[in-house]
Amino acid sequence: MRMIDYFDRGARIAHDRPCMIAGDVSRTYAEMSRRTHDIGRMLIADGFPAGAHAAVLSGNAMVAFEAVLGILRADGVWAMANNRASVSENAYLFDLLDVDTLFVHSDAADRIATFRAECPRIRRYIALDRPFAEADFYLEDRIAPGPDVPQRRAGKADELGFLGNTGGTTGRSKGVMLTNGNWQALVSSLVASMPMKTPPVNLVAAPMTHAAGPLALASMALGGTVVVLPKFEPADVIAAIEQHRVTYMFLPPTAIYMLLAHPGVREADFSSLEYISYAGAPMSLERLQEAIEVFGPVMNASFGQTEAPMCVTAMPPHEHLNAKGELAHPGSCGRPNLLSIVEIMDDDGNILPPGERGEIVVRGPLVMAGYYKNPEATAEVSTFGWHHTGDVGIRDEDGWFYVVDRKKDMIISGGFNVYPAEVEQALLAHEDVQDCAVIGVPDEKWGEAVIAFVELRTGVAGDMQAILDHARDLLGPVKTPKRIERIETLPRTNAGKVSRAELRKPFWAHVGKAI
Repeated sequence: MRMIDYFDRGARIAHDRPCMIAGDVSRTYAEMSRRTHDIGRMLIADGFPAGAHAAVLSGNAMVAFEAVLGILRADGVWAMANNRASVSENAYLFDLLDVDTLFVHSDAADRIATFRAECPRIRRYIALDRPFAEADFYLEDRIAPGPDVPQRRAGKADELGFLGNTGGTTGRSKGVMLTNGNWQALVSSLVASMPMKTPPVNLVAAPMTHAAGPLALASMALGGTVVVLPKFEPADVIAAIEQHRVTYMFLPPTAIYMLLAHPGVREADFSSLEYISYAGAPMSLERLQEAIEVFGPVMNASFGQTEAPMCVTAMPPHEHLNAKGELAHPGSCGRPNLLSIVEIMDDDGNILPPGERGEIVVRGPLVMAGYYKNPEATAEVSTFGWHHTGDVGIRDEDGWFYVVDRKKDMIISGGFNVYPAEVEQALLAHEDVQDCAVIGVPDEKWGEAVIAFVELRTGVAGDMQAILDHARDLLGPVKTPKRIERIETLPRTNAGKVSRAELRKPFWAHVGKAI
């Protein structure tokens, strides 16, 4: 099956149901299906070959989703573009990924001149939301009624369907090749781990350029309605959940913290919710317990990455709490889904027993076909016949997995291994802390010293020494930060994760090292 075939399944079973809602605009599945054929037919008429690569440079918008579906309808490969990335990073990616056609929102029109200079492989620039001079033409000016688009590729499992990217947190981004078979494994794993009582109403508040976008497309296979917000604003999220009776949404932990901090969150009606998926970073156990109290027993943990997307493991809502109402598996990202084999491995390729720390490795149909035009990196990440995630973790006797931290973020202080995520959990347990980040910095005595940056909750003065003492009580002297600094806003990646790399830069620049 092709990626567009899953949308067509939803259109067949829910043709009169709203497919997508954005502001005052709503389209049924029948209307959206017609749009996909119109855009696909326009692409083909413009010379877009079957299997060619196309990207959409836009924030969250209905027309951006329509363009993605049009690319898939034309049997193209969707190359994900990050609207929040720098112009130079996107230019690098578009050239690396051999993008043929680029749909561009007017907000990014001024970037086209750079792309024309640095991306000679891009044949066509299409204005997405309105006419502007920098593009070759406006989408709506080339759309006309016509017949359905014929299938142009076989739809085999090993055909490339989607090109993601690694985000560039450890160097230049790499293109991630995901096939039709990978998409089938993703949709199947999502449905198995989160069975829906009714067709989902999926709120897209996180960037569609990351997990929220593919998850929205997957929900269409069930005939679900996708509600699109232009960006994450706690008040808008709360209002949308109540207005549209949202049943499912994905948010990174930092966004959940912001939602919980909103003054109106405890008066809102969240009774429609069935699942709030969280992933991308460890979540504070105190905030997780608070989220269950506020939103209900709807929290759904998962673990994945672009190379093995979103649901390598899962912990559904009913497994979060024990009979006493306490967290049943504190800090766990769940157990392997039905289509993934997950283990803990040491540096020599040995599978480790329960309780021992090592790298989380994965096998199965969810794992990517490889890095695009980078066989060396593909081989490196596939040693011993497993996909290496780069995450340190452990599993317990019952098969529950726990992510300790990224291997690259481990701090060696005085000869001891210190994992920032563990220290951050202790800091987040303090009632004044909204969010935080822990890094290692050069130190003559310790090699690396542990320091912390904290965002405080709104309206809290914050006693830094009290927060530090609280952490010491939980961690002991070795892991406790040597100092703690207040920061108004933590730097974040384009995916909304706290960027430890940005915090480390000024401390390591003078020693000529980047970690």
